[in-house]
Amino acid sequence: MGEERITGAWPLALDMQNNVLHYLRRIVREKPDKVAFSDGERQLTFQEVWQQSRSIGSFLAQRGIYRKPVVVFMRKSPQEVAAFFGAVTGGCFYVPVDEEMPNGRIQLILDNVRSPLIICDEDTIEVARTFDARGGELALYRDLVQTPVDDAALEDIYRRAIDTDPIYIVFTSGSTGVPKGVAACHRSVIDYIEQLSEVLGFDGDTVFGNQSPLYFDACLKELYPTLKFGATTYLIPKRLFGFPTALVEYLNEHKINTICWVVSALTIVSSLGTFQSVKPEHLRTVAFGSEVFPIKQFRLWREAVPNATFTNLYGPTEGTGMCCYYKVERDFADGEVIPIGRPFPNREVLLLREDGTLAGPGEEGELCIRGTSVTLGYYNDPERTREAFVQNPLNTAYPEIIYKTGDLGRYNEAGELVFVSRKDYQIKHMGHRVELGEIEVSVNLVPGVRMAACVYDAGRQKIVLCYVGEPDEKALTAALKTRLPRYMLPNRIVRLEQLPFTANGKIDRVSLSAAYGQGR
Repeated sequence: MGEERITGAWPLALDMQNNVLHYLRRIVREKPDKVAFSDGERQLTFQEVWQQSRSIGSFLAQRGIYRKPVVVFMRKSPQEVAAFFGAVTGGCFYVPVDEEMPNGRIQLILDNVRSPLIICDEDTIEVARTFDARGGELALYRDLVQTPVDDAALEDIYRRAIDTDPIYIVFTSGSTGVPKGVAACHRSVIDYIEQLSEVLGFDGDTVFGNQSPLYFDACLKELYPTLKFGATTYLIPKRLFGFPTALVEYLNEHKINTICWVVSALTIVSSLGTFQSVKPEHLRTVAFGSEVFPIKQFRLWREAVPNATFTNLYGPTEGTGMCCYYKVERDFADGEVIPIGRPFPNREVLLLREDGTLAGPGEEGELCIRGTSVTLGYYNDPERTREAFVQNPLNTAYPEIIYKTGDLGRYNEAGELVFVSRKDYQIKHMGHRVELGEIEVSVNLVPGVRMAACVYDAGRQKIVLCYVGEPDEKALTAALKTRLPRYMLPNRIVRLEQLPFTANGKIDRVSLSAAYGQGR
């Protein structure tokens, strides 16, 4: 089957930026043969992404599947990305699922969305058959991309699209462990990509090194700016994050100049002495988020790539990726926390007290988000949507939904917004309010400590510290006695070979709590 080449101009009515496909429709005319997505072995050009996504969209149109969730159950690859765009091309929204997810979680997702189509590859099709697809059809990607393109049907779908239509559902776990499907729309994703690109300075020469799994919203930072600018994204194989030297060599081999990683992924590289043997040669932009960056490890990165810009990002999935940023342009003292700065344009972060009033200067409050970036809510989950997506208590004149993040923050003396902790990381211990994150900051400053995480054993009212590093438990205890007040000293210290991580690369505090914080 021959490729569909793009010629001529789109009618003006079809070129409005109310759909993320606006980026692809424009860039495929400008850079059809440039590599868009690659994992170092397989790759797709913009022309191939265009062609394959339109074949999938045509298949959906033939089946009459429209404005429905489409599950993409594939291994991380350029083809999986094209499958996402294929679902959107067909007027649907994609639901990424990965076989590395626990089986129970996958089934809960399938039960929730009841997708009429599950797109698989040769590696996942047999695994997918072991689940109850809830009546959905299982189809191979390789077969779908052979579907003849129905231009008339796809143009009609594109013409009917509005910017509040969903684009994806990404599942995140709540405190109960039951996954919540965050539904985002085109409007919020476009707004996010436009603001993020301006702040971080993406352009056509950007070469992204993607770290996050594709079933997290973190990958938005690479996927859509790649379409916007005609950039290139390398989907870095997960195995490389267990071999930091090989990881940096991969960055150098593919001339990757931009990374947007979780802090733990960066810390794994710097804490193991990787920079003594190899350094990133092309990095110009380093963005990080999701956790507090230990100052000791941050300094190692700045020394390794002194000409790169470093930007701290903050934001929950429910706020469409990141909503705050802070460009690091000064040095930080031991024990300082890098601020999360200020909101991206076109959104506001409110610091609210428990009574719904604004927190005062220097006072802690819950970070709440208002604006276009607030997502649609939790898919098929009205009760939990009502709990977190609430009426702005500062506005009683008309309906205005804000998202309550469950995170605590405050403004420092310089007027910079600082993340304090999760509300559920704040405990009452020995009559004092204790932020577990503050303990972790002090632990990470101890020479020889590479990573640390605290959990709380509520049953026994004990603080449990888990860490990776050279000092033994006795030496670490002695060091902490000089850094922390008595009420903040961990009651139990556990030295581990490595900390557990979530699939997204963050420290897995749920696993640590289950292992060490439940009276064990």
